[in-house]
Amino acid sequence: MPDTRQVARTRQTRRIVLDTVIAAAVVTLMGAMRGVYSNELMLFNFITFLALSQGLNIIYGFTGYLPFGYVGFYGAGAYGFSLVVMHLHVPALIGMLAAGAAALVLAVILLPLLRLSGAYFAIASMAAAQAVYEVIANPSLEDITKGPYGVSLSGVFAPAFSYYTALAILAATLLLVVWLRNSRFGMSLQAIRDDSVSAAMAGISVVRGRTIAWLLSALVAGLVGGVFAWHISVFYPDTAFELSVSIFATVFLLFGGATTLSGPLLGVFILYGIYNVIGIAVPQYFQFTYGALIVLLVLFLPNGLVSLLTSRGIRVP
Repeated sequence: MPDTRQVARTRQTRRIVLDTVIAAAVVTLMGAMRGVYSNELMLFNFITFLALSQGLNIIYGFTGYLPFGYVGFYGAGAYGFSLVVMHLHVPALIGMLAAGAAALVLAVILLPLLRLSGAYFAIASMAAAQAVYEVIANPSLEDITKGPYGVSLSGVFAPAFSYYTALAILAATLLLVVWLRNSRFGMSLQAIRDDSVSAAMAGISVVRGRTIAWLLSALVAGLVGGVFAWHISVFYPDTAFELSVSIFATVFLLFGGATTLSGPLLGVFILYGIYNVIGIAVPQYFQFTYGALIVLLVLFLPNGLVSLLTSRGIRVP
């Protein structure tokens, strides 16, 4: 008889290889597209939402916490990058470290939110993001944050460099999700999501697991926000803290399917693709088409597109 543990290890190795190949294919595709497609901003936005949906997947897909205020970390990263570049005149790559640090600091401050659950947590996180926005956009802080008047970072404007930095962030985020899907820690997070009481009784540190997932998720959003500020170089607080960033990332994640690697990828490519085709070409039909897709999904595929395969016994990467 075959060794059960050896069979399990072989299957896990195959899963890791498949997940890694998918991640590499997506990053390679987005890198190659810059050379053949003229609308670089649209491609950059694709990369942004690919990373944000996976970052949201870390906290929601693996622990069940859905932060409607996820954009708060994104905005914190954008301003963390901008403040050190404006006032300390550091290179852009050093500014990216500040972007990640700003998001992590905010995540630590907001750790008490993890005591909440469900709708209470979602709404509280949205309120927290709004509070951060109000501080950033306060006119009395114009000398520091530029208040509501916008940030200009033309001195570090380098669209090609920032584009490939965004690709590197996406690659790191995808590999992080691959690790979570195939590691003991990731399995423990899913156990916490399914039944935190049983997980704790089995010896899993629920608080530690949720805290690490929260910080990793915030770090992804902060880095994406930082590279957004670098790539755009001129933006307003309304842009950095726009609630639609959270909404889009959430819809893309739920549309494709949480916990998986390919689900959020499908969600972004399909829905953001539709947005760019219908929303720009025939905007009068966009809201109806988008809304109808989401309603149909909720009614018939509440677990996302990947549930079409999993319901047939096919394991989705």
